Amino acid sequence: MNNKVIVTICREFCSGGKEVGTKLAKKLGCECYDKKLISLSAKESGFTESLFEDVDEKPSNSFLYSIAMGTPSTTGLFFQNNDFLTNDKLFSIQSEVIRRIASTKSAVIVGRCSDYILRDEENLVKVYLRADKDFRIKRLLETNKDVDQKHAESLLHKTDKKRRNYYSYYTGREWDNTSNYDLLVNTSKIGIDNTVELILDYINNMFK
Repeated sequence: MNNKVIVTICREFCSGGKEVGTKLAKKLGCECYDKKLISLSAKESGFTESLFEDVDEKPSNSFLYSIAMGTPSTTGLFFQNNDFLTNDKLFSIQSEVIRRIASTKSAVIVGRCSDYILRDEENLVKVYLRADKDFRIKRLLETNKDVDQKHAESLLHKTDKKRRNYYSYYTGREWDNTSNYDLLVNTSKIGIDNTVELILDYINNMFK
């Protein structure tokens, strides 16, 4: 695609967000950023990847929201200050990585409040993926052999709660509020590949 487009994907746990993002990026001829954001943020900041992994999509109450969502000029404070690292400082570093990616090229970005961080970006497509519980449990059992049927439902609930709280803390919005997104898709109804095609159709119509 000649036009630059940024697709952000918020997703319920095991609704297929990573798979949709990867396949969509391939179709668009760009990169999909999910866990890769951790390594990029670590490289950018000089901190270890384990620091970012420990706080990945987990909310914090230790730093002012306004600073966590600060402009690029505030990020220098994090390197001049030798005080303790907080989830919010790491979130701010990752946010700047996301902004930098979006400013230069097309990309698909999964989670990490990217829809909100990039809310002023042109040609932004904000997607929310959900799926029926049975579909999600089946995917979880297929991809994680350490989880049994008994604990699968609990893990879905806990992970969604963590993502909801994280999103609410850093954006002040409700994670599953449909007004936040351009597209809401139930992947269990139409499947992963059809979800990718649906998003592509939406993007193609944007540029007509």
